This record gives sequence, structure tokens and C-alpha cells, in this order.
Amino acid sequence: MDNNLVVYNTLTRKKEPFVPVNFPFVGMYVCGPTVYSDVHLGNCRTFVSFDLIYRYLKYLEYKVRYVRNITDAGHLEGDRDEGDDKFSKKARLEKLEPMEIVQKYTIGFHDVMQLFNALPPNIEPTATGHITEQIEMIGQIINNGLAYERNGSVYFDVEKYSRDHNYTILTNRNMEELLANTRELGGQDEKKGRLDFALWIKAKPEHIMRWPSPWSIGFPGWHIECSAMSNKYLGHTFDIHGGGMDLAATHHTNEIAQSQASNHTHPAKYWLHTNMLTVNGTRMSKSAGNGFLPHELFTGAHPLLTRGYSPMTVRFFMLQAHYRSTLDFSNEALEASDKGFRRLMNACGLLDKLKPSASSDIDVSSLRDRCHAAMDDDFNSPIVIAELFEAVRVINSIYDGKAKATEADITALKTLIKDFVYDILGLKEEMSQTEDIGQLMDFIIQLRHEAKTNKDYATSDKIRNGLQSIGIQLKDGKEGTTWNKG
Repeated sequence: MDNNLVVYNTLTRKKEPFVPVNFPFVGMYVCGPTVYSDVHLGNCRTFVSFDLIYRYLKYLEYKVRYVRNITDAGHLEGDRDEGDDKFSKKARLEKLEPMEIVQKYTIGFHDVMQLFNALPPNIEPTATGHITEQIEMIGQIINNGLAYERNGSVYFDVEKYSRDHNYTILTNRNMEELLANTRELGGQDEKKGRLDFALWIKAKPEHIMRWPSPWSIGFPGWHIECSAMSNKYLGHTFDIHGGGMDLAATHHTNEIAQSQASNHTHPAKYWLHTNMLTVNGTRMSKSAGNGFLPHELFTGAHPLLTRGYSPMTVRFFMLQAHYRSTLDFSNEALEASDKGFRRLMNACGLLDKLKPSASSDIDVSSLRDRCHAAMDDDFNSPIVIAELFEAVRVINSIYDGKAKATEADITALKTLIKDFVYDILGLKEEMSQTEDIGQLMDFIIQLRHEAKTNKDYATSDKIRNGLQSIGIQLKDGKEGTTWNKG
């Protein structure tokens, strides 16, 4: 395998050659969603980015085991596991069992990922399905002297751990600064140190989701779940651990500490983090009122949007920025991406119409090498897309008779498009844009109207029945014919 891939490692803060721990096997763990509400667009950007990475590693013929967890054990308020259980809150408000909440939003998450054409992970473990593994890891940390029990809850001893380990190795933050910025949270009086975090939490009487443990009837802390599940499915040390950059300072920092405390090893060789989303230059957040849910972006049902955009347009838009770069949403940027995506797909649609010549004046091999070089440079999708638009120019020139290509060149162009547009970038043709379908339906309805005017009822009925067979209903009325997807 000719591998020139380099990746930016958050742990070392530099690009490094990608050398798997157990070549040719690659273990990749990505922190998945917490399923107590609809997945937000920031999550989607992370999962689309790691879908790109997963696709390229598979393209390079690595044997990838991609693990992406589902947090369903009660993700708590605050970043250090204190506060009310959001699952329990929502279950009480909606008078549902917590696992009904979990099922509803897990299905919604999968539906959104399918719309984005993201490949499913090889394993998708849930926190509630791995309580035993989490209890075992907590017990090991206690046995190694780096955790302690207080009133039925178990806390990680950060100060003691820091005597022999660099607790902030992932972010290089100053311990004194961390202490100064730590908020006073519930359970603080039980802890030895302000930075200590919960591994197990004793459940209050009103807490719905609870399990027996050696310390109390309770539930695991947020950080321990990923350590336990990645350890079970990928081993003590695996290749890639990923997630949004907001997870690095606390969640991923604590994962490293937990793995060191239980297994005496770093859990991952390479740490990869996606950057944040902004809207018109302002950080995207619910409190600012500028956060989009995927369905709002698809339908345009948001006050900041002038219209909706198809899932493939949004995926294309996300891939036009490097996964480590800030991605800024604006109507202008989305419009430009929509036009660019259509232009790319239109060129792909011309490939089967190209006529070969005896000679050639194009160089597909060089174009392919540049696409490879871009992906090898830390999965640089914006450069790949720029090179693919050079392919678009070549395809259009051949189609217009302004350039010549042999049969072999045309075959090479088809392979290039298949590999990089469809297999690696994960793009696909779609007919989901409302305006596209509307224009097409107007044309079809006009054809049917002409058939009826000419008393060609067989053709008129054939059009109606054909549309009905694919889920489109026509309704004739005084104002004309309307349609809907039934």
C-alpha cells in the first residue's frame, strides 16, 4: 500500500505520518450524539467530517473498525457531570419512559445521517448497554489509587494523577488557570479537589435511570462511557479518536486520564478534532438564536434562511471547508454551494455522452495525483473539490468539442469521478430540491393537459397512474391540476 497520508494530531499539535498501530487494521472511535433532543448542525458537521475520513481510509484499503457511540445514560448539565438528568427531565415532561426518548431521537439521528449519505459505523454501542464495563473500569481506577468513593459517588483524583502524568497534555492548558476557572458545582463538597470529576454518581430518589454498583444505586459519569466502550471494541490503544473541538478540553482530557489510570496507556495514537460552526461570523448557538436544526436547513423554516437547501448541497458546503477550519453559514455561501454542487453533478451527468477521439490533449493522471495529494494532506477536501472543478472544466470542454480525449482518458475521468466525488466525498445526485421537482411537475402536468385536450385519454391516464406508482398524487380542480407527494 502506497501511503503518503499525514494527519494533524491534536495531541502533538503537528501533522504526522499516519502509521496504524496494527497495520493494516485501523481503529477509529468518534464521540457520538447524546440522544435527548434533535441532533444539531454542529454534530452533523463532525459526523460528515469523520464520514469523509472513514471513506478515505477504506479507499486506501485499510481494514477500518469505526466505532461511534450513542450517549443514552443521562447526559448531565455542566461539563463535569453534575446537575439534573436531561433524559429524566424530558421523560417526566412528555410522560414517557426514558428509553422512549432515546429511541425517538436515535432514529431521528440515523435518518439525518442517511440524508447526508453518511456511512453507518461498524459498531454503534450505547452507554446503557455497557454499564458493566464502566463499573469494571471504575473499579480498576480505584484499585490503582486514582479514584475515591464519597457517599456512594466515585470521583477521579486529578491532583494525585497529575503528580505523575500531564493531565492537560491534549490542550496544553495551565493547571492553575483551570483551577481558577472551575465553577462551583453540585457535589463539590464531596470532592478532594475542584478539578475532580465523577466516575459514578449516586442517584437521587427522583432519578429514573439507575443501576446497581459496588458503591450505590446510581449511574455512570459522562466521560467513563467512552473510555469503557473504546477499550472494549478497539483495545487499550487504537489509532484515531475524534470529535468536535469542544470535547478536547474536558471530555477527551478526562478520557486520557481514565485510560492511563486503568490501563497505563494513552487510549489513542492520533486525536482529530473538527472546528466550530458560525453564522454570519457569529458562533452558532441556541442561546444566540442562530442555531439550525438539519430539517430547518432543508426546509428553509428558519428566520435567518431565505430558502431551504438539499442535504447534498449542505454536505457539499461542509466539505468545502477543511474539517479543522471554522465553517461560516450564510445564505450567500449556501447559494454559492448550491450552484457549485449543481455544476459538479451536471458535469458528472455528461460523462456517458462524451465522444472519444483518436488523440488526446488532457492529462487525467496528473489531475488524479493532485486529488490524492490533497486527501493525503490531512483530508484536505477543499483542495480536492477545487481539483474536481478542473475535471468539470475538462469534461465540459470535451463535450463542447473544444478538447479531445481518447477512450482510455474518458474511462479514467469516469473512475476519477466515481472515486473522489461519489466514494470519497460521499456526494450523490438527487432530485430533492423543491424548485427542481416543481419545474419538472409543471412540465409533466402540461403534457397531461395537452393529452386530455387532444382526447388522448390513454396517455393522460398513463401519466397519472405512473406518477401515482412513485408516490405522487395529482388532483384536478377548477383552478387547474395540483400535485403532492403522498
